[in-house]
Amino acid sequence: MTVDPNAATQNFPSPEPARRTPGPARYLIPALVAAAVAVGLGVYGRTHDPAGTAFNIAGFSSTGAVKSWLATTAFFFAIVQLVSAFMVYGKLPGPRWASKLHRWSGRIAFLVAVPVAVHCLYALGYQTYETRVMYHSVLGCFFFGAFSAKMLLLRSQRLPGWLLPLVGGLVFTVLTLIWLTSALWFFHTFGVTT
Repeated sequence: MTVDPNAATQNFPSPEPARRTPGPARYLIPALVAAAVAVGLGVYGRTHDPAGTAFNIAGFSSTGAVKSWLATTAFFFAIVQLVSAFMVYGKLPGPRWASKLHRWSGRIAFLVAVPVAVHCLYALGYQTYETRVMYHSVLGCFFFGAFSAKMLLLRSQRLPGWLLPLVGGLVFTVLTLIWLTSALWFFHTFGVTT
């Protein structure tokens, strides 16, 4: 009689591979990076000696106008990203390419926001001389920290379904508040000029 070497294992089901429970590090690391980015930007903005100007674009009357229009462009693409997120999550009807629209509108919004932030940090610094300016400085630092956390969380697997919409909503809300305390204020104070 021949004995099959695998016979002993044929009667018993093989154990399932152990599922690793995601540890708190996958949430802690993005939170720590967000805090480090926000605090780092704030410290740089506070300790840096403001240069007064960082850039100007031909055709605009001032750097304030450039910043306001770039911030408005970033805010517009953030609204596109918000609407496309509702499409991706099935809360609004949308085309099959809604996820691509979501990714690209976010990328454009971020790329347009970066020169504004560079100008604010380099030319003006972190300022607190009035309430609006203080909120704008705090929110600007917080935005880039929260955005960094969102980008790190996007690469994580098996996230709770509520986490990315929550962080994305937070990033959108902060960007809205930044726009309200800067571009909208500028347009209201100086008029809608280029």
